[in-house]
Amino acid sequence: MNLKEGVYEISGVPVLDVCRQFNTPLYVYDTAKMEAQYKRLSKALKGTKHKINYACKALSNINVLRFFKQLGSGLDTVSIQEVQLGLKAGFVPKDIIFTPNGVSIEEIKEAVALGVKVNIDNLSILEQFGALYGNTYPVCIRMNPHIMAGGNLKISTGHIDSKFGISIHQTRHLERLVKSLNIQVEGLHMHTGSDILDVDVFLRGAELLLDVARDFPDLKYIDFGSGFKVAYKPNDMATDIEELGEKMTRLFNAFCKEYGRELEIEFEPGKFLVSESGYFFCKVNVVKTTTATVFAGVDTGLNHLIRPMFYDAYHHIENVSNPEGRPRVYTVVGYICETDTFASDRQISEITEGDILCFRNAGAYCFTMANNYNSRYKPAEVLIHKGKAQLITERQTMEDVLRNQIELEW
Repeated sequence: MNLKEGVYEISGVPVLDVCRQFNTPLYVYDTAKMEAQYKRLSKALKGTKHKINYACKALSNINVLRFFKQLGSGLDTVSIQEVQLGLKAGFVPKDIIFTPNGVSIEEIKEAVALGVKVNIDNLSILEQFGALYGNTYPVCIRMNPHIMAGGNLKISTGHIDSKFGISIHQTRHLERLVKSLNIQVEGLHMHTGSDILDVDVFLRGAELLLDVARDFPDLKYIDFGSGFKVAYKPNDMATDIEELGEKMTRLFNAFCKEYGRELEIEFEPGKFLVSESGYFFCKVNVVKTTTATVFAGVDTGLNHLIRPMFYDAYHHIENVSNPEGRPRVYTVVGYICETDTFASDRQISEITEGDILCFRNAGAYCFTMANNYNSRYKPAEVLIHKGKAQLITERQTMEDVLRNQIELEW
């Protein structure tokens, strides 16, 4: 989003025009930014045989999935519903990897029936899988490297107390299970967490996974997950993707030479690809001054954007109605009957009632975590592609809220 002659634009489209056309609250995504991020990561890995699988839990609108498919992306899924969505979006089964957690063998069997790549993260399900399929259906195995990484404990998934993955200390047990049940292991996987800034921490996890890989002779690919940090605040630090690509390329190519053949290196970014492409717009309902605080109360709440309350996440907020106004200090709050504070004591261009505020970095884990708390409607979604704003999700109505409820006769 750029300020041009006093007007904010996204890929040449004035944002206030979009808000007037589709109303607020409103999620808006820019495909130009998605494409730039995808190409940047692919370029960083150009020295390897690589594949990028978009982690669709970040933003699962079918139009976004189809856009990444056009770019050549595969798809990372975590539920059978995401698998079905990916197939509906046009991905072929071999380009979809299914990495669930804590699901039953029945859901794994559904994935096998659909023909996608299956990634298993616990010994119990792996044993059941082996008893059912033996070497007739290949499998990927998710390892836990026991590395604490990520910007928040709730999004750190590779540490020793995490529910995710098979511990690297259980490798010998894993090998015996694979051998006794004749399981065909085609891939290994890890994902240590989100918002990883230190490239060397990521590399330590990669080295541990490659140590495990030496004991599996029939691998086709190794998936190193993602978790790359993006900039949330002005002048914020982010993962150096070029440094990561250079070091991972060197490490992986050396491993492949030792392994005896070229494998495919895979990554599954979600936030990195879509976070900065997304903007969330809302209207200021009321400016309320108390003895201690000036509140800007907006027409949205934690039901639409839960990350600040759930993860203590920072989202940069701008007043797009008054971009060059005098900065004043506000606490931005929602309209939910909870303490849904988006920002405390934040400097924002002077706000008046009716102004439109923009939350940046709203492309990942924002709309996908929206809900109907307080019986509020979920917002609309708009995609800006090649200079045109198009509605991709309609705003909900009361009919949507009541759709699956059954009214009894009283």
